[in-house]
Amino acid sequence: MPRPLGELEDSVMTRVWKWNRPVTVREVLEDLQQERSIAYTTVMTVLDNLHQKGWVRREAEGRAYRYEAVSTRAAYSAALMNDAWSQSDNPAAALVAFFGMMSEEQRHALRDAMRIVQWPEEAPVVAETPAPPEASGEKREEKSGENPAGNAGEKPGGENPASDRDGTGR
Repeated sequence: MPRPLGELEDSVMTRVWKWNRPVTVREVLEDLQQERSIAYTTVMTVLDNLHQKGWVRREAEGRAYRYEAVSTRAAYSAALMNDAWSQSDNPAAALVAFFGMMSEEQRHALRDAMRIVQWPEEAPVVAETPAPPEASGEKREEKSGENPAGNAGEKPGGENPASDRDGTGR
């Protein structure tokens, strides 16, 4: 499970996720400098740490690197939520409390997500498949050319030309 990102790591990753392309330290630095005073070496160190932690991959380009996110912000958020939930001694109560904190917009997003996910036990009921006639004791109609016995070499009706009819083995 991922450890939550620190404040500066999150600021850097937010840009990497938002731009959704390989980025340089210089690009991240210039964007961060619109909000705060920060040194090139600080951004370089943060991106190197994020690489070491597995959050970004990097590819050399001349004397510098281009960094790219390994996963999405959504995957990161989901992993954090799953970790927090799995550490609860009462997961159902944790979910109830979590849902109670949601805004109306978040509840709509949750409903939309639940419609997309639909686990097997919640799948819509189509039409029940009737039991095979053999299970209900009904005689099954045989179609022309169909072999109800299903064994190779048997004729319809279960007759096997290789066996005798009186069961003596001759």
